[in-house]
Amino acid sequence: MSDGPPAPGGGPVLEARGLIRVFQSGGEELRILDGLDLAVERGRSQAIVGASGIGKSTLLYALGGLDRPTGGQVLFEGRSVYDRGEDELAAWRNRSVGFVFQFHHLLGDFTALENVALPARLAGLGPAEAEGRARPLLERVGLGGRLDHRPGLLSGGEQQRVALARALVMEPQVLLADEPTGNLDIKSAAGVSALILELVAERGLAAVIVTHSERLAGLVDAALELAAGRLGPGA
Repeated sequence: MSDGPPAPGGGPVLEARGLIRVFQSGGEELRILDGLDLAVERGRSQAIVGASGIGKSTLLYALGGLDRPTGGQVLFEGRSVYDRGEDELAAWRNRSVGFVFQFHHLLGDFTALENVALPARLAGLGPAEAEGRARPLLERVGLGGRLDHRPGLLSGGEQQRVALARALVMEPQVLLADEPTGNLDIKSAAGVSALILELVAERGLAAVIVTHSERLAGLVDAALELAAGRLGPGA
């Protein structure tokens, strides 16, 4: 376990330079990202807003090593993410990036504790060490009394808190969240939003959050709007 979060600042942890993503559709090219630049520092959160289908999730997947861009670079601590081989890239995603999605993608047959411990088990940690990481995280997100509950016995907000704990179990430097409150009621969404931002500050995370929530976009350090393949100041 780390001794504490890195201090904010000191240059970007995660950076996109001239990012391009082109898809082929019916013989035509769809240029979703068009020379996009982005820099995210430790301990800071940035929201990405914009119209549905504009490419916000595409950007997030490119930043997180899930979708190789057509051009440009994604840099993590100054090194190109996509210069890695596939095995090294998978290991980087597991250890350096935490993902939270609109739908929690928890395993229904696993308890909350087992779900959160899973990335650590996949990284090669033994059951005791993996659960030793998972347990305090579940306590931190307010689910210390739900360790043995399976997802079907948890509310939507509780399931998303489990997913957030799972995203942090490997102590990543980067948190990428795709509509993390989009499937929640107003009260649960407010709680999850506040929790995400608390954890970003506590752990010194570099966070990028795709959202349609005006409330969440108003709480982050900076909100940027994706339009015509590039980022500009949010409304």
